[in-house]
Amino acid sequence: MNTKDAYKQKIEAELELVKAQVDVLKAKAKGLSADANLEYAKEIKDMEDSYDIVKSKLHELGEASESTWENLKDETENIWNSLSANVKSAIAKLKA
Repeated sequence: MNTKDAYKQKIEAELELVKAQVDVLKAKAKGLSADANLEYAKEIKDMEDSYDIVKSKLHELGEASESTWENLKDETENIWNSLSANVKSAIAKLKA
């Protein structure tokens, strides 16, 4: 397995974990007051949008040649880091 494939598999596995965490956040948000639910609904929507972008970038990455995948990797990594941080932040807020 080459580096590109290994990276793609790693991010795909992490995305599945994030998807499960977002689903938990959705369920917890339903039990909050209306105002809090609206706040989390927007955050969750943003996370889902980022999730979709990362999935799309991973597809592009799979199609990319060995010479161009590094640029896509950097873009994917930036979006992934933002998504991961947003999920962790939302989970921390709900625990508070």
